[in-house]
Amino acid sequence: MSLESLAATIAARKGADPETSWTAKLLAKGPEKCAEKFGEEAVEAIIEAVRGDRARLTAEAADVLYHLLVMLTARDVTLEDVLAELQRREGSSGIAEKAGR
Repeated sequence: MSLESLAATIAARKGADPETSWTAKLLAKGPEKCAEKFGEEAVEAIIEAVRGDRARLTAEAADVLYHLLVMLTARDVTLEDVLAELQRREGSSGIAEKAGR
């Protein structure tokens, strides 16, 4: 599954029945809950990165990507928006880009 495919599935579930779709259930709880869930998953990924368990880190990273896309969808930010921002930054020094913010 590509990130584009996952993002499209999440967007399609935005109006689905929260009783039959975990994604719809998260989105129905609002952007704040989606952000909270993303934060929880990010912390879990950090813990696994520190522990060094490759398989657990892989699973948690998948959760992070999914919940990031759900959080973005909750605020009507598309994967394409994020990719366009990355494209805009391409070729710039990370240090110079950060200093320009």
